[in-house]
Amino acid sequence: MGVINVTPDSFSDGGRWFTPAAAIAHGLALIDDGADLLDVGGESTRPGARRVPVDAELVRVLPVIDALVAGGATVSVDTTRARVAREAVAHGAAIINDVSGGLADDAMHEVVAQTGAVYVAMHWRGHADVMDTFDDYADVVTDVRRELAARVAALRAAGVHDDQVVLDPGLGFAKPGASNWPLLARLPELVADGFPVLVGASRKRFLGHLLAHPDGEPAPPLARDGATAAISALAAAAGAWCVRVHDVKGSADAVRVAAAWRAASIDLSTEPSADPRRA
Repeated sequence: MGVINVTPDSFSDGGRWFTPAAAIAHGLALIDDGADLLDVGGESTRPGARRVPVDAELVRVLPVIDALVAGGATVSVDTTRARVAREAVAHGAAIINDVSGGLADDAMHEVVAQTGAVYVAMHWRGHADVMDTFDDYADVVTDVRRELAARVAALRAAGVHDDQVVLDPGLGFAKPGASNWPLLARLPELVADGFPVLVGASRKRFLGHLLAHPDGEPAPPLARDGATAAISALAAAAGAWCVRVHDVKGSADAVRVAAAWRAASIDLSTEPSADPRRA
């Protein structure tokens, strides 16, 4: 899943794709680089970001969605607002990627049920300007799984079918630092809950801390793509359904490596064991 931030204040690209023309060209380039899906967002969720008016969000994303869908792309809309989700689906978006899992807008689950769109429900505890204050877990994996299960129950109650639902552990959201690593290391536990899992580690600040310079200064976002690709390979090997990334080519290559590795491992496990005593 390639990221298209149609915002002036993205943490990763600083508004580089803010105009419709730039965003559309970038999306087409991501397809050429190997993206299967394009995630179009018109509101930044970077730490500390303030909300934008819903009409502004619509003006940002709808022309981009129209053009990319017309170009044959499968498009996801990255929004927490039911109105934006509904209109995006009407314009051809196939997926609603909601970082709040429906907690930011009570009408979101109804929209998902009515449209039949695939819905990515992310683990979330608060908007970008306050989320870091909620980094408080007894066991982050257990807590995230429990809170995502509550989102699934709410979706089912609204009439959403299980085959519409994808879960996202919400790396970086209410998890500014070390809380992210157990979620990645124990990813098979999330996969075992039975829903496709989306992993969105791309260029996030916990990678900046991991790659910090000797003076302690975190590596800048554009210097985190190698680490992102490593996570993409490991996540794919652990059974993730999709990785959401800014640099598609590196992660697409990494996912291919992981797929070949897994396929070879399966082949080896099904072959009759050889007797090492026989030539």
